[in-house]
Amino acid sequence: MKNAKNLFNGKRAGGEENIQHLKEEATTMGRKIVLLEESKRKLLGDGLESYPIEEIQQVEDQLERSLTNIRKRKNQLFREKIEQLKEQERILAKRNAELRKKLENHSQPLDLTRTLKEVPHRLVSDVETELFIGQPERRSSR
Repeated sequence: MKNAKNLFNGKRAGGEENIQHLKEEATTMGRKIVLLEESKRKLLGDGLESYPIEEIQQVEDQLERSLTNIRKRKNQLFREKIEQLKEQERILAKRNAELRKKLENHSQPLDLTRTLKEVPHRLVSDVETELFIGQPERRSSR
């Protein structure tokens, strides 16, 4: 019975320690959120009136470094895309040359007169039509 009571008290003490740890962690996270929001406002240029010139200069320097990194990455992506497109162009040019060569090897001049003579006569037929513009004539059955 004593062991069960000690076990319960041990769990209770451990639970209280855990709760205290979670409270401290929540407080720390709350402070971090406030600092992040303040940093975000600075970077967006909101509420800079109350900051000294040195702090504003630091924000500007940070923004310039960030822009430099962003531009480097953008340029790197552009260079990679250009290389990819050049490779694709090279492959397509090679394929185009292969197809031209194949066409030159297999094509012969087209003789239309011979081709028309080979068309079966039943496919070529004249159709006579009558076109009348105006009101239809009345036919009397007298």
